[in-house]
Amino acid sequence: MTHPLPIRRIHHVEMIAGNARLTSFFCRKALGLDLVAYRGPETGHPGSCSYALAKGDLRLVITSPLTHEDPRVVFLALHGDSIKDIAFEVEDLDGVCEILESRSATFVQRPRSISDTHGTVRLASIKAFGDTVHTFVARGGYDGPFLPGFEVRKRPGYDSGIFNLDHFTVNVEGRQLDRWVEYYADILGLHPEEKWAGKEVHSDRTALHSQVVTSPDHKVRISLNEPAAASRRSQVQEFLDYHLTAGVQHLALSTLDIVKTVTAMKDSGLEFLPVPEGYYDRVADQVKSCGFERGVLEPLNILVDHDDRGCLLQAWTRPVTDRPTLFLEVIERRGAVTFGGTSFKVLFEAIEHEQARRGNL
Repeated sequence: MTHPLPIRRIHHVEMIAGNARLTSFFCRKALGLDLVAYRGPETGHPGSCSYALAKGDLRLVITSPLTHEDPRVVFLALHGDSIKDIAFEVEDLDGVCEILESRSATFVQRPRSISDTHGTVRLASIKAFGDTVHTFVARGGYDGPFLPGFEVRKRPGYDSGIFNLDHFTVNVEGRQLDRWVEYYADILGLHPEEKWAGKEVHSDRTALHSQVVTSPDHKVRISLNEPAAASRRSQVQEFLDYHLTAGVQHLALSTLDIVKTVTAMKDSGLEFLPVPEGYYDRVADQVKSCGFERGVLEPLNILVDHDDRGCLLQAWTRPVTDRPTLFLEVIERRGAVTFGGTSFKVLFEAIEHEQARRGNL
């Protein structure tokens, strides 16, 4: 078994958007994230602008290219607003890069240093699925607001209860799931979750295959999906048809109080996926065993699941981009460390219903 890379945490997620100013405003008003830093023409970077938002340990960067010469213009044309980079924080960048080299990772950018008056940060990036990359960040003693080149911008969001990124989910092309499970095992040392109950999910019309890979400390969790043969176009295939390559399908945002968080987000105007009819009749016992009343969870479309460690509560939004290629999950773990298979099947059914509404089934 490949030894896990010494990843401390997910440092940040970067999204490329057509209008970073408006997207960052959405993240503040709908998700409650705080704007903490900015980089752009006013700070000596004329070719693009980036807004860094944060809440607890969650960091999200929204970037827009400003000229046709920026290759990210092509990324936008192909994929629409989409996640470009999932960055990991490490302590010894050169040591990590030596390991990555020995494991035949494909480098997009070799180790380099960037500096400003707050100090120096070391970075390197490798190719991942589709047009996505993984950047490795060694902060050293850097004490700036985000990364070198960013200046302080303080625009508070609201108290949504969000505090971290629990996991992210990736959709890959057909017959490529095993390849990417092996990639994360061989390159990053993330290994399949053997107890994952959602490996094959289907209805009478569509189907997909799935696997979860995770670090031993569960600080990095990745869910991977591929389309499976069925009579209709699967939701993963719908994603691929719009996104054109493999990519991030959703980000799961951690909260300690999912009722509070979903209520606040709905009040801000965010739309959540409705739960299939009859769901709460089927999980009445689980709702009670987790200490909730059906009348609290049902109006908010919050799902209940469990593993052998405890309860898991989840809710999913409708797509937050014009293409149906990116949505968000709100997740509360009450002891659970893996994923329950029941909620995944319900999510599958809910997205299939939305697919049909779009005429893409």
